[in-house]
Amino acid sequence: MKPLLETLQSGTEYLAKRGVEEARLNMEHLLAHVLGCRRLDLYLRFDQQLNESELQPLRELTKRRGEGEPLQHLLGTVEFHGSEFVCDHRALIPRPETEHFVHLLTEHHHSKDHPASVLDVGTGSGCIGLSLAKAWPGAAVTLVDLSEDALELARLNVERAGLSAHAVKLVRSDLFEKLSGATFDLIVANLPYIPAGELAELSREVRRDPTLALDGGPSGLDIIFRLLAEAPQHLSPGGLIALELHHDQALRVSERLQSLGFTDIQTHRDLPGIDRFVFARHPGTPPAAIEES
Repeated sequence: MKPLLETLQSGTEYLAKRGVEEARLNMEHLLAHVLGCRRLDLYLRFDQQLNESELQPLRELTKRRGEGEPLQHLLGTVEFHGSEFVCDHRALIPRPETEHFVHLLTEHHHSKDHPASVLDVGTGSGCIGLSLAKAWPGAAVTLVDLSEDALELARLNVERAGLSAHAVKLVRSDLFEKLSGATFDLIVANLPYIPAGELAELSREVRRDPTLALDGGPSGLDIIFRLLAEAPQHLSPGGLIALELHHDQALRVSERLQSLGFTDIQTHRDLPGIDRFVFARHPGTPPAAIEES
């Protein structure tokens, strides 16, 4: 038996010594996960005595976190845009910048004027496309990924979200390869954008994500530029393409969009103020205002 507060403190020290950022917060999440309670409930239970059946799994999780396994993988789920998504090694961990990306999209397309058809390219866990499907009932959403593992994870999240097969379609495809003739009102993409030479420099937690979901080729933009070249034939007239990018890619992507004839090209910042999102309209169509948030 060991008091909860003492367990929390010793676990926090263990994680901090192993370079885990926000060690206390991580330990609180692990404790709450093992005890099946909310994290804030721990503060009402500091005097509780933990037995060996609780301490043993906690020790294992704490050890794995100290070795760099992401907290979200250990918990098995992540909160994203008001919903809970299954999260594991099969796809990128949904991150705050991507949540802000979804926020921008839903703010600019309210429920009454949302796109009728949405394509989420490189869907991973499905967090972008499924969040839009929940925000816009009636929209037909297609989730595409090259990885069958990622699509299996996305299927779990479709079921978890309670969305019907009519509302959400999953396709294994290399970008538009299996979507011949299909057009969409909105194409969203958070594709691999890390230059191959920078992969080894990523944090140990990020390196647990699938390399396929990180490696953007020598320039970091190889896959994104391929998407842009093929996108016009899959956008409906006036359709919008929206991209999440690396911290230094917005200008180059905007220039490529302009060279391809896209209109109404706009850059949006993430919460820390980095130009991370680029929106553009189908080539040759009149611009539709998307105000900066």
